[in-house]
Amino acid sequence: MVNSRTRSVSRLLLILLVGFLFCALQAGAQVIKVGSVAPEGSPWDKALKRIALDWQRISGGRVTMKIYGGGIAGDEPDMIRKMRINQIQAAAMTGSGLGKIDPDWLVYQLPFLTQNDEELDYLFEKLRPELEARLEAKGFTFLAIIKSGWLRFFAKEEVITPADFQKLKFFVMEGSPEIDQAWKSMGFHIVPLPPNDAFAALQSGMVEVFSASPLTAAAMQWFALAPHMTDINWSPLTAGLIISNQSWRRIPANLRPKLIEATQRALADLEAEIMAVEDQAMEIMKENGLVVHEVPPAAQKQWEELVETGFDILIGDVISRDLYEEARQIVAEYRQR
Repeated sequence: MVNSRTRSVSRLLLILLVGFLFCALQAGAQVIKVGSVAPEGSPWDKALKRIALDWQRISGGRVTMKIYGGGIAGDEPDMIRKMRINQIQAAAMTGSGLGKIDPDWLVYQLPFLTQNDEELDYLFEKLRPELEARLEAKGFTFLAIIKSGWLRFFAKEEVITPADFQKLKFFVMEGSPEIDQAWKSMGFHIVPLPPNDAFAALQSGMVEVFSASPLTAAAMQWFALAPHMTDINWSPLTAGLIISNQSWRRIPANLRPKLIEATQRALADLEAEIMAVEDQAMEIMKENGLVVHEVPPAAQKQWEELVETGFDILIGDVISRDLYEEARQIVAEYRQR
């Protein structure tokens, strides 16, 4: 009888102890709130959720993520501000968003600096340590970067040369006055607008041309109102995942390399998925009236010469000249291999 009672009491104490330890572990878990403008169910959203599951598994529940997708946490400037005051701890950011933290990150997106994925990958590899250090000095740790396609021009009529383009009203995303000035210096008639206003502006004729990746043009249905695509790799789209230094340093040091590895693996898979989906988007757009216009070498040269006038505005005032020259040297080095 005594033994039975003793066993029951011991079992009860064990259950209570396990419950106490579980609650203590849960209470001590670090929750990383991640902001993203990617819509629910999009490839980016799914990748972030995969990262969240990996971080929870690797850390044994000590580090968990909560994803605030679809712009719930605001646009990119909002997310940067919220990370600074610890309302959120991490964010998926475009290259333009990273440029709002440190403008030198915009070097990756300069038109024609790189002209294909291989050149861009090489530039990533060589510049990344320097740019990561600049970001860390501003309060953020960089976890991973990916390519998200290349910007092309989509217009209501055929556009081959810069002169064709300069006749049209060009939609640009508002909020970057220095870049706006660079567009103007190249002779473009820009119309800065929020992205959500672009479709209505195309319908009304307020804008007649825009730059976007084929995937974006298809997903937003913008191509239906501007069915002429200029087949030129104007500028690469880049994106990455960052976390505040404060939150990153709270994570045990032995876990950090494993979490970075999982993040980079998930985003590498995302990059491959984006490329595959973009190819499908191109085929769908062509089936629905998209006309693709090749750009002959003489016109390509005109575009390359034109962007140099825009660089006069950006280089030195927005992007540091030393970094720009270093980037040019790196790309030249790759082309000579």
